[in-house]
Amino acid sequence: MPQTGSRALVATAIASSLHRASGPCYFARRTMATRLQAHPWHGIPVGADAPAIVNAFIELVPTDTVKYEIDKTSGHLKLDRPQQFSNVCPAPYGFVPQTWCEQRVAAIAMERTGRAGIVGDGDPLDVCVLTERPITHGAILVRARPVGGLRLLDRGEADDKILAVLVDDPAFGAFRELADVPSALVDRLRHYFLTYKDLPGATGPRRCEISEVYGATAAHQVIRAAIADYQAGFPQSPQA
Repeated sequence: MPQTGSRALVATAIASSLHRASGPCYFARRTMATRLQAHPWHGIPVGADAPAIVNAFIELVPTDTVKYEIDKTSGHLKLDRPQQFSNVCPAPYGFVPQTWCEQRVAAIAMERTGRAGIVGDGDPLDVCVLTERPITHGAILVRARPVGGLRLLDRGEADDKILAVLVDDPAFGAFRELADVPSALVDRLRHYFLTYKDLPGATGPRRCEISEVYGATAAHQVIRAAIADYQAGFPQSPQA
């Protein structure tokens, strides 16, 4: 059926934008960005109150039996892999938009561990968001307050996991420091990230290690570094 009126105008504008756009970076397609959903990594701001409060894009929730993650080029949530073994993330898990784990994040890891040669993992900064309320699916945006983090190293790559609480959550919303979080929940998160890439029967050193569990001040330092890494690596992206 022929399109008429405003719908035809919108369709024509989008087609024109697609024709003009070039290169793999979705966020650079400024005309499209005004008409289509923003890219979760590049098109959503980290948040005006960062690092005290940040936006968090949730990719994975505790009921998921497959691992989802963002497709960096398109911005769509993609299936990364089925969860082959019994290993469920204890909390909604995603990333902080407009952050990037590169040189500055790696430099903090080297300073804190006393090791040389650590590099960033090249991904946006990961975050777990603690909440009393069940979040039943990913691909949603929440506001979160960082209270600490896990300094995780994955085969020599800095892969920090920020631990945050959902803003205004009835059970966790008043927390400001990692010490406020029940130790059993922190231990559960540590166990998940230490083992989520392990294979049964594997021998040799474990792939992931957690060199430090840190509080809110250190979490803010890592977030600032990841924001600076992003701004250095993606200078064309619109800032918060």
